[in-house]
Amino acid sequence: MTTLPELAARARALAPDGRRAVLGITGCPGAGKSTLTEYLLRALRESAPRGWVAHVPMDGFHLADAELDRLGRRARKGAADTFDAAGYAVLLRRLREEHDDVVYAPAFERDLEQPIAGAVPVPRAARLVITEGNYLLLGEGDWARVRPCLNEVWYCDLDPDERLRRLVARHERYGKTHGEAVAWATGTDQRNADLIAATRHLADLVIPDAVLRAVPDGSRT
Repeated sequence: MTTLPELAARARALAPDGRRAVLGITGCPGAGKSTLTEYLLRALRESAPRGWVAHVPMDGFHLADAELDRLGRRARKGAADTFDAAGYAVLLRRLREEHDDVVYAPAFERDLEQPIAGAVPVPRAARLVITEGNYLLLGEGDWARVRPCLNEVWYCDLDPDERLRRLVARHERYGKTHGEAVAWATGTDQRNADLIAATRHLADLVIPDAVLRAVPDGSRT
């Protein structure tokens, strides 16, 4: 059984020789990607030099609502074609190449449900960058450019019923009624989850339900 300390040790070992590494955390909506990422960041910051680990979320590459409206995709926000996959791949490549003193990445503001440009600085001192998101293993279109930029990708395999419970609760926390939350989680989110689940076998490591449930509570995505 993989344990949380073992996961932190494995993440730390991705950059043993001083070269920057990028670790991807993926899984279906509500599977605990952000919660696991937050645990890894805390654990690594306790034992590594200041600035050694950084976090770049894939969600910063959401297309803005105005662009989703123009494209007619707003009702499917969160689907693979509602992100700037090419921009995300370019940023990951910049991180791996290490030509810049600082690389600025966008963040996603959940209260606004909008991306915020230039919100996440990644300094040259960062030897490990953790990025989490739904489509890291997707082999279609510009998403196929993402996986070659990642040293490893870990797949969060949370029990489907627990994942749905967490997902509904998250939607309610950000303003949806219970009915709206259930409809979105079992509709748009589930269609995305089916696509993501088909990439599970491509992961370097599958993190089982028992380990994910042991991660301390936090924001869950």
